[in-house]
Amino acid sequence: MGAQEGPDAEGTDAMTAPATSSDSFLTRDPGPAVEQEIAGDMARKALWAGPVLVAFCAVAWGLDGAISSAFAVALVIVNFLLSAALLAWAARISYGLLMGAALFGYLLRLGLVSAAVLLVKDQPWVQLWALGLTLIVTHLGLLLWELRYVSASLAFPGLKPGAVAKENRDR
Repeated sequence: MGAQEGPDAEGTDAMTAPATSSDSFLTRDPGPAVEQEIAGDMARKALWAGPVLVAFCAVAWGLDGAISSAFAVALVIVNFLLSAALLAWAARISYGLLMGAALFGYLLRLGLVSAAVLLVKDQPWVQLWALGLTLIVTHLGLLLWELRYVSASLAFPGLKPGAVAKENRDR
């Protein structure tokens, strides 16, 4: 028998031997789901920023603009939460799947946002300018706002310690 086939010195089959904890640690992320923590924080911030955008669109385009803006804010929140859930799920399985989920998940979520807009674009309550501007401003605005609170340290992955508490204290 070759070196790759049959039982090893301990009598177990090398091809079906269970992975050790060090093997699984190198291929998946057993840590906390920081993606969900960050997306949840962005969703909370969207609940504060969303009414401002809706009010602006109500002034500019009336009730239809406000409804379109609220729809766009909801799409952005769902997009961020779906992204976090997909990445957290994939990270628990393997890093390879995580990379695929990041790339193809982006394409999937872009398709879902596009489909949602295309499905409602001809409705009488939709103001496309309000919808489009809110989608862009909310996505970019929340990402830029969140940059201040994300930790770049491996010691504290996710949000910086006390960042949310400090923000709440400043209000």
